[in-house]
Amino acid sequence: MTGLFEGVGIALTSLRAHKMRAALTILGVAIGVTVVMVIGALISGFNKGISDMLASLGPKTFWVGRYWGGQNDQDPEDPNPWRRRPPITVEEANRLALLPTIAFVVVDEYTSADIEFEGHRLAAIGIRGRNADWPKIEGGSIEPGRSFTYLEDASNAHVAVVNSKLAENLFGNRDPMNRHIKIGGLPYDVIGIYNPPPRMFGDGDQPEVMMPHGTFQKDLKYWPGWMDMFVVPQDSVTTERAIDDVTMAMRTMRGLRPGQKNNFDAVTQEVYVQAINSFTKVARMLMIALSMVGLTVGGIGVIAIMMISVTERTREIGVRKALGALRREIMWQFLVEAATLTLVGGLIGMLVGWGIALVLHSFTPVPAYVPLASVITALVAAAVTGLLFGIYPASKAARLDPVEALRYE
Repeated sequence: MTGLFEGVGIALTSLRAHKMRAALTILGVAIGVTVVMVIGALISGFNKGISDMLASLGPKTFWVGRYWGGQNDQDPEDPNPWRRRPPITVEEANRLALLPTIAFVVVDEYTSADIEFEGHRLAAIGIRGRNADWPKIEGGSIEPGRSFTYLEDASNAHVAVVNSKLAENLFGNRDPMNRHIKIGGLPYDVIGIYNPPPRMFGDGDQPEVMMPHGTFQKDLKYWPGWMDMFVVPQDSVTTERAIDDVTMAMRTMRGLRPGQKNNFDAVTQEVYVQAINSFTKVARMLMIALSMVGLTVGGIGVIAIMMISVTERTREIGVRKALGALRREIMWQFLVEAATLTLVGGLIGMLVGWGIALVLHSFTPVPAYVPLASVITALVAAAVTGLLFGIYPASKAARLDPVEALRYE
């Protein structure tokens, strides 16, 4: 422990005595650690955003649709296999909802339209057509007001639920309830204000309208053929069994024979998470590559500054050896000094990276946060860099001949 503290003290003294030289040495390490912290924060925030989004859907909810882009069964000669697949229909959704293993099914379609209120016009606002069960999977709350009922859904009523962002932009400080607005030129009554949960990349901050699915199809211009379904199993039923029942029912409704491929996709949350993980794996590899470049540059600087330190303290090394210091004691001292230099660079990089992550989290929609594992990894990487690149200078110092060292001027 005495050698450890002595090495740390000498390293800090060297930093104070040679500020510019030390700054250039630890700059590469600081950059490498900053990269680790920032990219680690982005990846962690991205994964947390995905987890929060999936949690709002419910742990067993799965997606059924015309085509899942994450599939790898594409024919090289047919780059658009979805063209061969029939669209999902409302009739299919209604029949799936009647299965004994299924609690309910939420249909979902999307378009954009202009919204007007008392001469105030907002262009290209997102409109979602869904059935009455949509609040059960969306999370958040509807307050004040309410969502549309099953009867309003079935009768294609002209009612709408606007999210809090749209209410703020459209009505300002006025009470939004029971206001009459125009969507795509047609009148609608605002019956509720939807307050969405925090969403990844700030999606919840986008103005949006929810309306009955039948009304959506009847009144608005949209791209047909891309209706999705969110299927929720009964509480006592596993996701695997529910998917099997849904798959069998869909194949039966579509008249598929044994051996024919499904012309629809049923995707669990696990498949979605795997697709996200494949993306973050690339980001992690990029993080490692960039950080290695920075740490290598810092390591080369460590070799340079430690070789200078060995040269400047040659006589001191000779005196210590003459007094009985062992090679391993000399080597240990210089290794600790090198590790301290890079650790200081690591601490600086950690603080800078933490600050960047905090700025991203506070002033941008990027959900960045720094996990403890990234902090530990960054500091360990910095210290190990010092130890690895400090071996050569430390070894050279330990091998100095004490007689020659004492004669050094």
